[in-house]
Amino acid sequence: MQDPNADTQWNDQLRRFNIIEPKEEIKTEEERFEISRAEQLDKKTLDELDELEDEEDERVLQEYRRKRLLELQEKAARARFGEVIEISAIDYVKEVNQAGADIWVVLYLYKSGLPICSLIGDHLRSLAIKYPQTKFVKSVSTVCIPNYPDKNLPTIFIYNNGELKHSLIGPFAFGGMNCRFDHLEYKLYEFSAIETGEKLRKPDDMKTFGMNDAADEFLRSSIRQSMKDESDDDD
Repeated sequence: MQDPNADTQWNDQLRRFNIIEPKEEIKTEEERFEISRAEQLDKKTLDELDELEDEEDERVLQEYRRKRLLELQEKAARARFGEVIEISAIDYVKEVNQAGADIWVVLYLYKSGLPICSLIGDHLRSLAIKYPQTKFVKSVSTVCIPNYPDKNLPTIFIYNNGELKHSLIGPFAFGGMNCRFDHLEYKLYEFSAIETGEKLRKPDDMKTFGMNDAADEFLRSSIRQSMKDESDDDD
């Protein structure tokens, strides 16, 4: 079999039409050493770079320090939230639509006194602390949207760059009172609303309701409750 790396006109034609891979570039020992050293320096912290001053060229170290500082500053700039902020209708445009370039915003609509709203609110407070790069805001439903129906609570709207990207509306969208922290975390992860740094695994017991499933479950629950009430009356 002909060597695909050989310098022949036939191989040149095969590469031209992407039939064989481009010829591998042969690096010198010095080039390979420089690449390996650069990869090692990329993994160093600022303190570790300072310890290498006597061993490495000062100009090279300064460049890596500058690169690391920029990475740290960028990370710090993104991690600037860390709490759930209460807003009103007046704040909506500023806090949600004008949150900033590439900022994910989780808007939570709730009503006091509803157990499921308290549950989701607790989860969101923990998520805001864990993922400070995401902006979490909340508002009493009717304060933010006049006449917003209670049956749609809790509600989460997810925005990015001023546009509505995803939504969770009503108790069935959350799995009802069985919704755990990791369930809601995974939902936000699926929507790309949080930066996890690693792939999240879907909880094994996480149940996702579709619209028909939600209606069926609600109907069955209503029938069971009605039968129970009738039985109590008979007694």
